[in-house]
Amino acid sequence: MQLTQFSDYAVRTLMFCALRRDRLCRVRDIADAYRVSEHHLMKVVQVLGHAGIIDTVRGRGGGIRLAREPHEIVLGEVVRATEGNLTLVECFDPATSSCPLTAACRFQEALHRARAAFFLVLDGYTLADLVVMPERMRESLDVAPRRQPIVLAH
Repeated sequence: MQLTQFSDYAVRTLMFCALRRDRLCRVRDIADAYRVSEHHLMKVVQVLGHAGIIDTVRGRGGGIRLAREPHEIVLGEVVRATEGNLTLVECFDPATSSCPLTAACRFQEALHRARAAFFLVLDGYTLADLVVMPERMRESLDVAPRRQPIVLAH
């Protein structure tokens, strides 16, 4: 199983917002920090906003912010919101399955259980669990608070 780039960008966007809780985050800044497409991030932001995970503020001076505290944002919720189709194999969808073994095969059951276990683990983690070293992460993304230069009097 491999998560889509869309889900990866969603989690990275949320991590960025968690590191900058004191202000609105601009999509351009997030894209620059991760060196990813601003266009793709706009789509991610739309989905996260629709899911109620982030708040979006339009207009001049607008941006995005977490809609809830980081410890209230569960990773399983984020992945479910961003992955869309979690059909691992064709036989998961009886309407389109052409597999003649579906009625007697246990592969589907094993994959259903594996997917449930996957989400059980993700549901045990929150966004707060991902940002336990905020200062180091801010430095890595070059979003550390800027210090004012020290001016020495002569």
